[in-house]
Order: sequence, then structure tokens, then C-alpha cells
Amino acid sequence: MNKNVYSRLDELPRGRASRQITPGCLVLEGGALRGTYSVGVMDALMEAGINLQCTVGVSAGALNGYSYVSGQIGRSARSPLTYRHDQRYFGFRAFLRNGSPFGFDFMFGELTYKLDPLDIERFMEPERRFVCVATNCRTGQPEFFERGDSLEDIFRATRASSTMPYISKMVDIAGQPYLDGGCSLKIPHGWALEQGYRNIVVIKTHHPSYRRNEERGKAIADLVYGKRWPQLAASLGRSNADYNRLCDELDALTAEGRVFTIAPSRDMRIGRMEKDLEKLGDWYWLGYEDGKAQVNDLKKYLER
Repeated sequence: MNKNVYSRLDELPRGRASRQITPGCLVLEGGALRGTYSVGVMDALMEAGINLQCTVGVSAGALNGYSYVSGQIGRSARSPLTYRHDQRYFGFRAFLRNGSPFGFDFMFGELTYKLDPLDIERFMEPERRFVCVATNCRTGQPEFFERGDSLEDIFRATRASSTMPYISKMVDIAGQPYLDGGCSLKIPHGWALEQGYRNIVVIKTHHPSYRRNEERGKAIADLVYGKRWPQLAASLGRSNADYNRLCDELDALTAEGRVFTIAPSRDMRIGRMEKDLEKLGDWYWLGYEDGKAQVNDLKKYLER
């Protein structure tokens, strides 16, 4: 068995989603490789014919949302479960080339166009919206980038959205420096509400009970970014408290029936840079099974 590739790779679902569009917005939390859970949920939704008209994602949520919009079941799972230990995809060589531990040049280049091609034509169809969130390092605020006519523009915005702080080089967009959207906004359900969507489906990458230590990270944010990027440092310093507030708000909205939330049914302690592909594969299947288990309730929510 090749330990550098997931052993059950051939068992991952494949196929194409229907072209029927479901009114509403899908909201995707980030979390680097923890986002593999969300991929499992999205594959289950596509198999059930739930193809929401708008997708908004932060960081890995944005990266993983591409295959959902293009209707390619299984594609976003194959990438990490095949290439996690490939230096083109992740690691020191990727860092040297990209200024980030993730190999964006490979992801948006050879992987997208040759190895496991994205259905670009379908991804670019105007009937569905795709939006990613990145943090402006000057203001410390989240900004929303929507796919338009330029594939390269949304690729760059998604790269910015997924560029982790502290260990990565900032991404320039129109003369402004950007980093990971999660620096300032980890779950963008508020944007979906502001856009007026009646149906909002949120996929989280942590167990519903999870909350962050609100004091952790403040000192390092100030040390690394405080002098040159004070607004970014401030956003990072309060990001854990903001995350807890968003989770509490989301719990209330879910209880009210305003939002439908899908979150891991159990905590498997998956790391952001998870090395164990068998464990990561199990995390994908948890998302897939959680998604399938909630399809009927989700359809009732969407039809209410």
C-alpha cells in the first residue's frame, strides 16, 4: 500500500451533479485540511440534487467550493487524499515557490488543468454565484470577491483567501495586501443574510460544541504584525472571540430555523495540516455520511 495516497481513493464517489439549481446560499467555513469534512457533505448534497445557487467560502472553504459549483462529485476529496504528501501540493518546496506551505501554483495550474481538471466552463456559468473572503491587511477587515468574467482574478482572490497568516507571504490584489479570510471572518453567514437569501446552509468544520480560547494568539499577533499592520494584528487578536460569537449567533439562527447548519457529528481531532491520510479519509466519510443523514431534513428546510 502506498502510504502517501489514501488507501480507499478508488471508493470515493464520482459523477456529475444535476444542473437543477436550488435557491439559497451555501456558506463554507475554512480550516485547511479540516475542510475535507465539508467536501464530504458537499458530495452528499450534489448526489441528492441540492445545488445551491450561491457559494461563499473562507480559506479552504473557498478552495473546496470550486468543485461544488462545477458539479464534480469527488473531485475536491481526491486532491488532498492524493497529493497531501506531494511537495508540489504541500510542504517546504511548495513554500519556496509560493510563499505558502500550500502549492497554489500547482493547485491552480497542473492540478486544475491536467491532473484532475476543473470543469471551467460549468464553473464560470453565470447562473450560480461564487464568492470568497479575504482579509485586507491594511484595514484588517474582510472583503468579498465574486467570480466575474476572469478566471484568473477569482483564482488569485481564492489564493489570498487561503493564504495562512504568520507563515505565508501576503497576496497582492490591485495594490492591496491580503491574507486568509479567516483572520477577520471565519464563518460568513452574515453576508448571506445581508444578501437577502432565504435559504442558508452552513457547513462547519468543528463539532457544534467547539469554542476557542479567546486570549490565545493576541500576543503573537501583536508581535508579528503590530508595528506595520496594526489593524490586521487587532483583527487576529480578537478573532477567537469573534469566532465564538459567530458560533453562538449561528446556533441561535439554526434553532430559529433561519439557517440550516451541518457540523461534524463527532470530534475526530483532525489537524489543520493533518498528515495521516487514513484519518483524513475517515474525516471525509464522516462529512459524507453526516450530509446524507441530513438530506431529508435539509430538503424540508429548503421547501418550507
